[in-house]
Amino acid sequence: MKTLIVEATLKLILVLASMFSLASCRGDHGNTGTTDSRDSLIAMHDARLLEISEHKEFTEVRITNPWDTTQLLDKYILVERDKPLPENLPDGVLLRVPLNKSLVYSSVHAGLLSELGSDSSIAGVCNASYIKDKKLKTRIDAGLVADCGPDLSPDIEKIIMLGPDAILLSPFESNTQYGKVKGIGIPLVQCADYMEPTPLGRAEWIRFFGRLTGKAAEADSMFMITRQRYLSLKDKAQKSANRPSVLFDRQYGATWDVPTARSTIGILIEDAGGKNPFASEPKPGSATLDPEQVLAKAHNADVWLVRYYQDNEKTLAELRTDNPINSQFDPLKKGNVYGCNTKKVDFFEQTPFHPDLLLEDLINILHPENSTTSANLHFFKKMNP
Repeated sequence: MKTLIVEATLKLILVLASMFSLASCRGDHGNTGTTDSRDSLIAMHDARLLEISEHKEFTEVRITNPWDTTQLLDKYILVERDKPLPENLPDGVLLRVPLNKSLVYSSVHAGLLSELGSDSSIAGVCNASYIKDKKLKTRIDAGLVADCGPDLSPDIEKIIMLGPDAILLSPFESNTQYGKVKGIGIPLVQCADYMEPTPLGRAEWIRFFGRLTGKAAEADSMFMITRQRYLSLKDKAQKSANRPSVLFDRQYGATWDVPTARSTIGILIEDAGGKNPFASEPKPGSATLDPEQVLAKAHNADVWLVRYYQDNEKTLAELRTDNPINSQFDPLKKGNVYGCNTKKVDFFEQTPFHPDLLLEDLINILHPENSTTSANLHFFKKMNP
């Protein structure tokens, strides 16, 4: 899957690298260069929480606090590993790059480092059982990558013995959840990409990871290819007069989380030329509703997309028996349900930094008149009876 886009666009890479070089002295969405640490801002096209400034002797990365955008979450000073440490560096967390011995909490970021060709820099992971990347799984099985336990309660002694040069983790609104790992003196790289408000905003964080791994040009090109393809697909979808309504996921426990207009999935549905029955919900992200509320608003949806995690492929019959309310939705009655088995498909690993692939799936499902066959879907497949 990773080569589907790159193989078709190899000729763009040198052009894109020069484009980003030319753009490095200006910044989109108000990031205009001024003095000192802000005079070499890299243009951010979609990311709102990430700011990168490149200088002769170091790179400065600023991450905006997603929960209080008037404040910084953290600031990192990246200095090339094989060069002397410059004098008078600005304040910030010092990172020698490329990282060569990192601990990565999330399978999403571990997979991205592997895609960048930096899997050998991963010394440890958390939640090893969820890793799907084949190269990384092989290294874990061979004992070349340490399993440091669950991300919410990692094995501190093992981490200390491992001695990584950085720990890549996803931040929480209250960083007290970092626990003891915050006090062992290893730099924490707070990967706030998941808090970006748009799919392309999150995807642009690949440019930060490229600078952590010494693959800046490759990462910049990968992002631009993804961005251009996403926007091209979106433009195609917006020309369709038909806008099918989409029911997403299913009830868990006593409630049902639905995507709002300001969620990543909600934006993807809109960009794919679909209609979100819950677009009017006021909050960003997802809204937690009673199943009866979901039924009232989306019983007549045209398509139902269901993510699940299990050994076997879910069927329409199984979906009916999962919960009595499911049979009352029109897509199940008509057999227009598509499933994504996240135990077998790398949905969560691929879609954050390749949202164009998910957008393509949605367009192929919602607008089959303009698409290829469903056999070309990346993540979803039509559910069998």
